[in-house]
Amino acid sequence: MSPGPVATLRPLWIAVGVLAGVLALFEFTPLDLALQDRFYSFAEHRWLVDASAPLGRLVFYNGPKALVWAVALTALALAAGPARWRDRWRLDRRGLWLGVLVIATVPALAGLGKKYTNVFCPSEIRRYGGDVAYAKLCEPFPADDRPARRGGCFPAGHASGGFALLGLLAVRTSRRWRNGVLALGLGLGWWMGLYQMLKGAHYLSHTLTTMLVAWLVVLVWRRVLRLAPAAA
Repeated sequence: MSPGPVATLRPLWIAVGVLAGVLALFEFTPLDLALQDRFYSFAEHRWLVDASAPLGRLVFYNGPKALVWAVALTALALAAGPARWRDRWRLDRRGLWLGVLVIATVPALAGLGKKYTNVFCPSEIRRYGGDVAYAKLCEPFPADDRPARRGGCFPAGHASGGFALLGLLAVRTSRRWRNGVLALGLGLGWWMGLYQMLKGAHYLSHTLTTMLVAWLVVLVWRRVLRLAPAAA
């Protein structure tokens, strides 16, 4: 017997609920600032990580971005290429298209969020040496202290590429493959995201939100492409 509509939508509703819960948690608690305080030296007025250090940018910023691009282009070539390319490695074509769509969608959604949410990065607020007041996602700026420019820091855009690799879960059906993709997507996403947090470019809530959005995007595209839950 095939699962009913409620059962097939349950993972989506769970993802939406978890995302809403995380947003509410950070909206009503000082967790972001409490954690970010540990990454900033108030005595020396600097972050734990120097954003201009070339080795750090190579290992945590440019290198991972290049890896995501390489994976995306490889997945696209395999999905659009002849069947013998996929047959040799036992790759599922719809699974490859799922990966391509997720890798394209997650960073795009992160970009839209940055454009419209008007949230500033930690390094931009006065608490950490910046020039604007601190305000949470749904919190208005004080009437007499509104910034002259718009913030563009929510959610985490850099980490979105790493988390988007979760879209490769359905490329093969083996448990080993799925576990490897989970390790790669979550590992690379947090590798990129923590770097941004340590240099004052994002809060924890920004990175968590991006990770959960990536999860939600995987579920939506999987449903659109009619991929069986067991394959993801």
